[in-house]
Amino acid sequence: MSTQSRSTTIYPEPTPFPEGWYFVATRRQLTKDKLIQKTWMGVDIIAWCDQDGGVCVAEAYCPHMGAYLGSDGGGCVSDGRIVCPFHGFEFDVTGQCVATPYADPPRTARLRVFETRDIAGLIFAWWGINGRAPQWALPAGVPEQDGWSDLEVSTTRFPGHPQDTTENSVDLGHLNYVHGYDNAGRAEALSVDGHLLTSRFKFTTNRHIARIATLRFDITADTTVAGLGYSLVVIREKSIGMDLRLWVLATPVDGTLIDMTLASQVREIRKPKRWVVGLGFLPTRMRAPIMNKFMAMQQRSDVQQDVVIWSRLRYQSRPRLCRSDGEIMPFRAYCAQFYPDSSITAESHPARPK
Repeated sequence: MSTQSRSTTIYPEPTPFPEGWYFVATRRQLTKDKLIQKTWMGVDIIAWCDQDGGVCVAEAYCPHMGAYLGSDGGGCVSDGRIVCPFHGFEFDVTGQCVATPYADPPRTARLRVFETRDIAGLIFAWWGINGRAPQWALPAGVPEQDGWSDLEVSTTRFPGHPQDTTENSVDLGHLNYVHGYDNAGRAEALSVDGHLLTSRFKFTTNRHIARIATLRFDITADTTVAGLGYSLVVIREKSIGMDLRLWVLATPVDGTLIDMTLASQVREIRKPKRWVVGLGFLPTRMRAPIMNKFMAMQQRSDVQQDVVIWSRLRYQSRPRLCRSDGEIMPFRAYCAQFYPDSSITAESHPARPK
């Protein structure tokens, strides 16, 4: 194919931690584990919730004398408060020290906390350049849960960058070449409104079920991107009559590695247009959970195909595009807002994987 004759804007290599909302944990995981510790956006953090369901995501070091508050360092949650293993200082979910074993709690003793949002049991925290407050919100409202299966959640870690992974939302050319999708194309024009990007496309694909059958799916996918850590794909499979939600959540770990979390759920399938290897024989309440597990398996397979490429990708600031490459450069123009400090250059950050 011929390359575009017009010149393209050069976007410098993205820095490792773009501003935005990034996934931390599921509420279900928080409830089960009580205390979560991890490296997130290059920072050691902890997360926990109190008896009222309030969630705290905070830097994992006590402001008193610097002890590590994660469970590996002896930190624990008691009565909804994180307790420091060194001197027993207790902090509530606002990050304020509210008790010590031997004196009134110092008012200045506060954890560094990150503002959080809960969407359908997925906990996100805001990462602001130079610590600044949230500049925009995730999509308002909690998606309806009645009639939807529980979330199926999986995470894969690999060397990469969230801009590269999110770029797949506009890169329709790779759908056939990498994943074998047929007839991939736009259902509507790409739309950008501030921090929100919407990409609606359609495709067909064949999927094999345990060597028993091959199913052909006819899919329309509506993708809402809100920064580089949050993408929600609302999928309509027409041949069965199945609705699916897929959250694609890329979270930088340490400047080299990222966690790619997939969270999916399927709406209750009352009258399937096709039985899909016995789907019609199953009780209605079992159909959505079973299809969600099957679709989640397929999504993980697709991501593993991408990981081979993402983990070895070298960013091209001026890609030599062909005419069918579509909205790669409009996408990169959209991404520029998440690197607001123009004085920060790629040379001042850890190198991205080559």
